[in-house]
Amino acid sequence: MSGIRLYWRFLAASVRAQLQFPGSFLMLLISQALATSAEFVGIWALFRHFGQIKGWTFPEVAVFYAVINMSFSLTEVTARGFDIFGPQFVKTGNFDRLLLRPRSTPLQLLGHECRLTRFDRFVQGAVVLVVAAQFVHLDLGVANIALLLATIAGGVALFAGIMILQATLSFWTIESLEVANTLTYGGVEASQYPLDIYLRWFRGFLIFVVPLACVGYFPVVRILGRHDSLGAPAWLGSVSPLMGFLFLAVALRVWRVGIRHYCSTGS
Repeated sequence: MSGIRLYWRFLAASVRAQLQFPGSFLMLLISQALATSAEFVGIWALFRHFGQIKGWTFPEVAVFYAVINMSFSLTEVTARGFDIFGPQFVKTGNFDRLLLRPRSTPLQLLGHECRLTRFDRFVQGAVVLVVAAQFVHLDLGVANIALLLATIAGGVALFAGIMILQATLSFWTIESLEVANTLTYGGVEASQYPLDIYLRWFRGFLIFVVPLACVGYFPVVRILGRHDSLGAPAWLGSVSPLMGFLFLAVALRVWRVGIRHYCSTGS
């Protein structure tokens, strides 16, 4: 069986298991939707009070919000295995079973659980994007749609890379470190706003260390048709989503280093 076919089998089994308890699934879905909606209401309240932030209007920021949340949602849906890797695989020794199977460990962890309840964030982001597009008059030509899809895909790769690095740390720390959440949830919060509102050192961190700006700010500025106040060339927004895939490739290399240092639990 090919890796892709096996992955879809994993996902199908996970979805069937979650739907065995539809009442619980529905309540969890509603609670997640209310939580993510509250975040967007907070942004709306901020702009209702101040009107704009450094020349950025609420509909423009809503596009940033939509794109980054759609990317993060897809990562949450598919990368659950890496998110819980420390306590449920390293600490318990269950990772030994994954190593014995004739399939790559990233494939098995990606197929560990498909969290459908996290998909509500993607739907909300899509709705926000469609509505905001009417106010900012987005050019929905083929080029912009292709760039939008590439940006979302690059964001999924970047957040997956962050979760893989978080899981890799568990080879040494056993438990997953909560500090990694500053790069996932904190990264989502930071990327919901334009990059030029932050201090210079923080902008550098979001561009060169954890390139969240490359899968959020630069391509969205190009999609909006705005001039970048930071002085970045226009072509950068078209190629910057590739940084998400490069970051993922580096994270997978680090993952292999972590596996070589895995010592099991002795059980």
